[in-house]
Amino acid sequence: MLSVAVAALNEPEPERLWPLLAEALPALCGGETLIYKLDEWNASSGTVGMPAAVADGFARLGEESVSLLREGYPFAPLYTAGRDRTPLTARRAAGRAWSTSPTARLIGDLMDAHHVLAIPLPKAAGPVTGCMVYRSGRDFTDDHVRVASELQPLLAAVDRQRRLLERLRRSAGPAHRAADTRLTPRETTVLLLLADALTASAIGRRLGISDRTVHKHIEKIYRKLGTRDRVGTVLRAQHLGLVPAPSARR
Repeated sequence: MLSVAVAALNEPEPERLWPLLAEALPALCGGETLIYKLDEWNASSGTVGMPAAVADGFARLGEESVSLLREGYPFAPLYTAGRDRTPLTARRAAGRAWSTSPTARLIGDLMDAHHVLAIPLPKAAGPVTGCMVYRSGRDFTDDHVRVASELQPLLAAVDRQRRLLERLRRSAGPAHRAADTRLTPRETTVLLLLADALTASAIGRRLGISDRTVHKHIEKIYRKLGTRDRVGTVLRAQHLGLVPAPSARR
C-alpha cells in the first residue's frame, strides 16, 4: 500500500491515477482484475475504467452489457439505500441470486471470474463511486474484505488528489506552469489548498498527512516560488497561473 501511495503522490497527471490503482489494487485484496467508476453506479451513464490487460474485451461489449457493469449489481441499491460504505462481496450482498444474475454470467464470460468484491469510496453521502475487484475460483475471504476496508482511505486520498489536480489544470489553462517552478504534485495540491485559505491543520486533514508534513511542503513552496509568507505565495502563484485568481475561483 505504501508503494501505491508513493507512486500516486508523484504522478502529476490526474487521468493516470486510477489506472495506476487499477494495476496495483487487485493483488492487494485477493483479486485478479477490477473495474472502477468515478461517477454514480447506475446503468444509464458514466465511464467504466479498467486495466489495459482487459480493455480489449470490454471494447467489444454491446450497450446492454456495458449497462450491467455501470450499474454495479448487486451493490448500488444497497449502498444507495443507506450511509454504510463497507466493502462487500456479491455473494454476501445478493445471496444465491448472485450466481444466476446476468452480471455474474457476463463477468464469467468476459473475465472468467466468478466473484466480486465492491470497494466504494468511503463517503457517507452523495453518489456511490469506487471500484469492483474480480476473481475466479473461491470467493473472497474475510481477510480480503478486511484489507479492502483498510484500502478505502488510500483510494479516497488518491481520488481527492485526482480532483484537485483536475481543478488546477482547468484553472491554469494550457499554460499550466507547475513544471516551470519544479513543484511536485503534492506541493501543487498543497498550494491550491493554501489559495483556498485552508489552515495547515485543515490541509493535513484533507490530505491525510500530519501538520508537520504540511509545513514542510509549505516551506518548499516558499523556497521554489521565492516568497516568505502565505499571502505573498498565493499572489505569486496567481501571477504565474499556478492557481486561479479570486474571480476565477468564484
